Amino acid sequence: MSLSTRAQPGILANIPAQARYLTCQLRVGAEPQTVLRHLASQADGEHTVIGLGASLVRELGASIPGLKSFQGIDGARIKLPATPADLWIWLRGNDRGELLIRSRHLETLLAPAFDVQHITDAFNHDNGKDLTGYEDGTENPQGGEAHAAALVPESAGPLAGSSFVAVQRWHHHMSRFEAMPRLQQDHTIGRDKDSNEELDDAPNSAHVKRTAQESFDPQAFVLRRSMPWAEGNVGGLVFTAFGHSFDAFEALLGRMSGAEDGMTDALFTFTEPQTGAYFWCPPVANGCIDLRAVGF
Repeated sequence: MSLSTRAQPGILANIPAQARYLTCQLRVGAEPQTVLRHLASQADGEHTVIGLGASLVRELGASIPGLKSFQGIDGARIKLPATPADLWIWLRGNDRGELLIRSRHLETLLAPAFDVQHITDAFNHDNGKDLTGYEDGTENPQGGEAHAAALVPESAGPLAGSSFVAVQRWHHHMSRFEAMPRLQQDHTIGRDKDSNEELDDAPNSAHVKRTAQESFDPQAFVLRRSMPWAEGNVGGLVFTAFGHSFDAFEALLGRMSGAEDGMTDALFTFTEPQTGAYFWCPPVANGCIDLRAVGF
């Protein structure tokens, strides 16, 4: 079985039209095994992507090499909230109502052991653009390079095809961004909004320059599957970065946050993360989530 066929298909697929993110906590004293068996049998990894937090894996008496809880970045010059959770579910689809129905079904399924603590609805905006109007994920690896960046390799044995995901919900202060002159907006991102061309004359604080994945040693490629969110008149981005480890994400965030050289990413002039969590996304087998690595 190839590496890509072991991965949850939703990780490698393009972002959907609509999505819903659920973060869940294990109830004190609850036994999660039966609930997780039911969840694994119903989740296909394509329309329902599943991630397990380090605390849940420990509760199961298991260990996944490389899995840990997000605790921020040492030396960061800006606030990076750490909001660990036991279980993360990414519902993918085309109809918001259908996602609501599915999430209610899942909440009932999870209820004997988990509380659904946070729900965020997200969507594909203007063919993959951020709410700022700039294209998101331009430098994403493709094909085999995407598999290499996002998936645990064959050499990992039963963990092959699984993935580690970093999830942050960013809140855009849209009035700050809208108040910027167009050139300042372009220089904040590092690209021309209309053409999406990278700007050579953008300052070193521009987001594109701070996160040039090939400029790290080793190179810091992740597979981004981020989606905008909105509630009332506020919104932002649910940033999701899939990797074969958390190393590349931490290198990127270390530079963005100023921990590497004291310079912070210009993104922080108008947006900030509200959450931060790490999860392990198990592989799939026979169309279902494969939890053998955690003792099932």
